[in-house]
Amino acid sequence: MRRLFLAALLLVPTLALADVDARFARLRDQAEPLGSLTSFLEKYIGECASMFSGPNCRASSEEFRGKYEGKKLYMIIGEDAATMLSPGPYQPGSGNYTIQVVPYFPGGSYALTQGQPTQTDADGNPLLPLIRITGTTPEGWTAMDFMRLFSSRQVRAQLIFTPQGVWSLPRKRGVGKTTGVAARMEAILLTHARTGETLGLWFAEEPPAAGGAKKAPKKK
Repeated sequence: MRRLFLAALLLVPTLALADVDARFARLRDQAEPLGSLTSFLEKYIGECASMFSGPNCRASSEEFRGKYEGKKLYMIIGEDAATMLSPGPYQPGSGNYTIQVVPYFPGGSYALTQGQPTQTDADGNPLLPLIRITGTTPEGWTAMDFMRLFSSRQVRAQLIFTPQGVWSLPRKRGVGKTTGVAARMEAILLTHARTGETLGLWFAEEPPAAGGAKKAPKKK
């Protein structure tokens, strides 16, 4: 009986993920799973500035970019790495809430962004329009319960995107530039890291909520 109980507990997150929105599931099934964002960004950008770069480095990078032209990719951002997520407005009466997403997903020395940033703040961090994802908390939740999702890092993100090219911006303080990969964000699914319960869902074809740009979270 104890073994059956433990097995049931292990299945909870899997079952919750299997019950995901059908439209998101279709997009996910059409996309190629991405194991490491850092590795992908390094190969896609291919700066070839290292003394260990081979003579065919740039040619290999161009070939790699061509392989993913117009192709959808899927990745999971673990709760510890989801620094681009933050709590937005919360309505105590209805339990309706907003989760803010800065579409800047770091991987090593680079980042994946929604579109190509054209401006930076005073510290040289790219400015990007916020993505706002809405949802409703379960009955009995309070604003404190909602905020605790972020303070205890319980939100996981699943992302489907299509890479569109390399961008770079000069650093305002110091030498060099900030480099990343521009992408079209097709869909973002936010889930509770422990239970797999859906917290919010966003699709690119839906009109964006009104609001200004926000700088990318600082790298730790």
